[in-house]
Amino acid sequence: MNRMRKIQGAQFLVIILCALALKLHYATASADQLRWILGPTTSLVEIFSGSSFQFESYAGYMSSNHRFLVATSCAGVNFMITAFLMLALRALLGDRSSVLSWKFIPLYAGFAYVATIIANTVRICVALWLQHVPDDVRWLSWSQLHRIEGIIIYFGFLLLLFVLTEKGPQKSTEFVRKMGFTLIVYYSMTLIIPLLNGSHRDRGFFEHSVVVLVLPLIMVGALVALRSLWPKPGPSTWSS
Repeated sequence: MNRMRKIQGAQFLVIILCALALKLHYATASADQLRWILGPTTSLVEIFSGSSFQFESYAGYMSSNHRFLVATSCAGVNFMITAFLMLALRALLGDRSSVLSWKFIPLYAGFAYVATIIANTVRICVALWLQHVPDDVRWLSWSQLHRIEGIIIYFGFLLLLFVLTEKGPQKSTEFVRKMGFTLIVYYSMTLIIPLLNGSHRDRGFFEHSVVVLVLPLIMVGALVALRSLWPKPGPSTWSS
């Protein structure tokens, strides 16, 4: 038992250190250093949007009409870290009675990477489409619209990962409890860490934090409500 706890503790430490290392890398990385995620994202955006982009060193991928730049802020690394923490920590903390193979850490890192590229692609394609919406039709500013779009898409993909990795049917209370864990991980990355590093001093942080706090709660509530309406499988019946 003591050996098992030591291995689980070591795995927990490795997960946190991997997340911190990626966070530190992203904090100082240029567009050139983030081509490992910006490149595949832009390639998919070109396929699905029909737009073409050209890489400009230290800036990012500029669209051919020079109206859209896929920059470091579009990399979605914070989402990748959040997805990785959610998947890896759920797996590690979900069953404390056995030791997981160390392979689960790179496995979930890979899942998070693929999910990030797909989520980034969707977000950028939607942002390109929103550029064509006339100003007199939009009742939100571009920055407000961009913020809401990002929260809905990124947290929506986080919920999708949660649902896809759930193991079998569960009671509603258990489902809500696990959803709470997902919210804790998300809020830690989007609210707690910015508060700790001083981002709360920035203009507009209060408005940003309110939207980040409320929108995911609405989305979780909608998912829980939909799940309660989903038909539950009953016992099979045989007739001759």
